[in-house]
Amino acid sequence: MSGHSHWSSIKRAKEATDQKRGKVFSKIARQISVVSREKGGDIETNASLRIVIDKAKKLNMPKENIERAIKRGSGEFGEGKLEEFIFEAYGPGGIAVIIEGITDNKNRALGEIKQILSKNGGKLASEGSVKWMFNQKGVILIENKGNKDELEMKAIEAGAEDIKWEDDNLIVYAKAEDLEKTKKNLENQGTEIESASLCWIAKEEVELEQKEKMEKLFELLDEEDDIQEIYSNLA
Repeated sequence: MSGHSHWSSIKRAKEATDQKRGKVFSKIARQISVVSREKGGDIETNASLRIVIDKAKKLNMPKENIERAIKRGSGEFGEGKLEEFIFEAYGPGGIAVIIEGITDNKNRALGEIKQILSKNGGKLASEGSVKWMFNQKGVILIENKGNKDELEMKAIEAGAEDIKWEDDNLIVYAKAEDLEKTKKNLENQGTEIESASLCWIAKEEVELEQKEKMEKLFELLDEEDDIQEIYSNLA
């Protein structure tokens, strides 16, 4: 999708103020806690945790923050249980939106998201009414630091299902189940990975004349602590 997937979030976070960076760290810490709880806190046996920790390190998240998040996931701190959620919605102009998040209070998160949507020309959609317009893919971002053709060839050899360029960044798409394998193949070739994650990719993108309304909605949703990722079919 355009503009509001995980790679743009990472790019913004690198240039963010301390306050914004703290919010980003908080969101990544929640991700670490959840995947640690689900599949264990050992990166050798938990590929999902390894991917999230790599993302945290790219943003220079302190080691102690990462370790604390893993411990929270294992229940060491006895805090409230975090749970993942995914809401489907429509934005201005009927743009399809998928909102992923992690919260300790799903009802509160739902209420806050509904309020943001209703005040900005959007509305929640019933389960399944939006998701069918997307495919879940592994998405790997690589910043080009050399020859574009050579980098494309490396991505294809590593198992990429598709590739595309955004500015000077190569976006590599892989089957969801092949994300970790494709990432590892690229790293074994000596390719530096900027980020890797599972994302919802629109099957078809939609043009919208007044993109400013969607941009404002994205920004307001992104400010919510409980929201991790926002995807849409906006071209």
